[in-house]
Amino acid sequence: TPGKIIKIDGEMAEIEISGVIRKASIQLVPEAKIGDYALLHAGFAIEILDEDSAKETLALLESINETP
Repeated sequence: TPGKIIKIDGEMAEIEISGVIRKASIQLVPEAKIGDYALLHAGFAIEILDEDSAKETLALLESINETP
């Protein structure tokens, strides 16, 4: 799930996903900075995404969740 990095403290970051803040390791993406969008998996940021890709993925996930 992609989210926006809002705070970095060493190798940990706070990442906002649809209004929910989660903590995740950024060890795998040392280039990460505040304002970046990161793809999360199992408590780790595994890839940095551009904002358009992140928003497109979030919209797709929301549309899937709305499907009965």
